[in-house]
Amino acid sequence: MRVVKARILCKKMDINEEKTIDCIVVCVIPQGVSERIITDYLDELEFLAMTAGLRSVRRFTQKLESPNSRTYVGSGKLEEINNYVKENEIKFALFDDELSPAQIRNLEKVMGCEIMDRTHLILDIFATRAKTAYAKTQVELAQYQYLLPRLTGMWTHLERQRGGIGMRGPGESQIETDRRIVLDKIALLKEHLKKIDRQMVIQRRERGKLVRIALVGYTNAGKSTLMNLLSKSEVFAENKLFATLDTTVRKVVIDNVPFLLSDTVGFIRKLPTELVESFKSTLDEVREADILMHVVDISHPCYEDQIKVVNKTLEDIGVKNKPMFIVFNKIDLYTHKEVSEYEIGEIGPEHTSLEQIKEKWANEQNNPCIFISAAQKTNIEKLRANLYRMAAQIHAGKFPFNNFLY
Repeated sequence: MRVVKARILCKKMDINEEKTIDCIVVCVIPQGVSERIITDYLDELEFLAMTAGLRSVRRFTQKLESPNSRTYVGSGKLEEINNYVKENEIKFALFDDELSPAQIRNLEKVMGCEIMDRTHLILDIFATRAKTAYAKTQVELAQYQYLLPRLTGMWTHLERQRGGIGMRGPGESQIETDRRIVLDKIALLKEHLKKIDRQMVIQRRERGKLVRIALVGYTNAGKSTLMNLLSKSEVFAENKLFATLDTTVRKVVIDNVPFLLSDTVGFIRKLPTELVESFKSTLDEVREADILMHVVDISHPCYEDQIKVVNKTLEDIGVKNKPMFIVFNKIDLYTHKEVSEYEIGEIGPEHTSLEQIKEKWANEQNNPCIFISAAQKTNIEKLRANLYRMAAQIHAGKFPFNNFLY
């Protein structure tokens, strides 16, 4: 089933990847959040924009206890943003939080450009990245669920000008018609996904009692590259967010121990709830895995925050107390600042050496870990040995007469 290209979506959900379009990014800074974290948030939002074919030319931030319920930012900041948009003919404004339908309408009236929130942008990226019929169906369902409460703003040109009996314009009837169409489409897609879910359950059942290892992690952490390295397959990998949406399962044999290795969709901060729900079956590979291999981009300045996001997402989808092996990837890209004698009191995460990080995580008793570079194939043989040992232990429990440990 194709990704949504219907009349009611083409205005809101279509970005041409072939042509880069200038945009601005806007973020509200809550109290107690450091500038370093906000910089990372905006870097990620700009990376999302780049993945979708947009180029950020200006950042706007404002410190507020909570976003303005009408316009997200305050009136003064909105005027500043509006002046910049008008003077530079900006066509897109990206907001780091999910906006309400009322906020979108109010912002569009003032700024006169396309308003996109973080959820809208992620859905658009998923739509362009979906390749298989199953992934396209999942993304289409998430798009319709996001669209449903926002239909009103798409028909402002048909809204009635006056109230009263006999003065009802065509806007209301058109909105109701589209709402029924969207609801029917959502019901149809859910039914279609149920059928596919049943097929996938049968497929997983037919795989027998083989040990299952699932790759999880923040998007762009290097899961697909590691998958290709371990399974000698050709899973699509690219230095962009959400390069892989479809779950890929490959049989891997290390020495004489066979197991199934699955590459799943990457997680991200503020992952839209519509996507989590529609990708339920894809995430079932994670739920049913015997071991989770958590891939972390150690070169990212906020890798610890990314670890927390992944752990929280796993908890939200019902994955708890499952054996986890943490793989710190991209050690070849890790850099840190040397500490001078004048900075003793100002040591931060950016001053921590790789050896100090290794020492810290070596003391973590709950989850074993390893530091590798999938791109440079550093420590891969040690990784294989660790996977062999863990898979063999579980395999021995399932097949006690074929104990590979001895």
